Amino acid sequence: MVTIAQLLKEGTRELTRANVPTAGLDAEVLLYNLLGAERAYLYMYREKQVSRETQEKFWCGIKKRAKHMPIQYIVNRQEFMGLDFWVEEGILIPRADTEILVEKVLDIYKNSYDPNMVKIMDMGTGSGAIAVGLAKYIDNCTVAAIDIHPNALKIAEKNADFHKVKDKIMFYLGNLFVPIDKQDEFGTYDIIISNPPYIPSSIIGTLDSNVKDYEPRIALDGGDDGLDFYRKITKEAKKYLKKDSWLLFEIGYDQKEDVSEILNINGFKNVEVFKDLAGLDRVIIGET
Repeated sequence: MVTIAQLLKEGTRELTRANVPTAGLDAEVLLYNLLGAERAYLYMYREKQVSRETQEKFWCGIKKRAKHMPIQYIVNRQEFMGLDFWVEEGILIPRADTEILVEKVLDIYKNSYDPNMVKIMDMGTGSGAIAVGLAKYIDNCTVAAIDIHPNALKIAEKNADFHKVKDKIMFYLGNLFVPIDKQDEFGTYDIIISNPPYIPSSIIGTLDSNVKDYEPRIALDGGDDGLDFYRKITKEAKKYLKKDSWLLFEIGYDQKEDVSEILNINGFKNVEVFKDLAGLDRVIIGET
């Protein structure tokens, strides 16, 4: 029988040969997920033998990762805002950068709203990471989670159910504001939040293979200049927001000026940009 230590060594060697930059970490992530354990378990029980079934599943995962499939798709798991989310191919993987966006909403809620119910719209919910995170950390809120893809909503609902916030989130299938129009909810939202596709079309092909070859292009491609969805959402957003309410976007590191102009042109005030932990522009907000 093969031990945990031996399996990790061999798996790391295989991923290193495939030029996977996080070979050792990915081998560990794969194995502790297969074992239903935490990472520390691998260090505490390095000489523990691994069953043949687990070995087979491990090597199946290693082969996928060697082809640069994201480890999150292989283990169907990604952490966001301290919460575990189910992810799979076809669904954008939540990033740590997007946590800044959620944290900014939490700041606005804490500083701007009384304990009454806050109504939030999450445009392009994907895995539901933003919607679920907000529903989990804001007691008095409802969230409208919108996506154009049925499978994205299926996964988002699964994550909401897992974190026991499904009763606080309404899921809408459709393109941008179209499904909300049918609800006649004009002027009723306190916050609209979105991490839209914002990568220029011409740049997609230059991204790392684990992104361009596996993550859904529709969740990445923001049109010729990367600004298509900022224009579309901002143009319509004020119809759905109350007075003195907020629109928040995640932005690319070099989009501060362009998106600020879009918000200003559409009548938003108090436009501010906030940086991520790497010191890059990452979140922009505007008030009605």
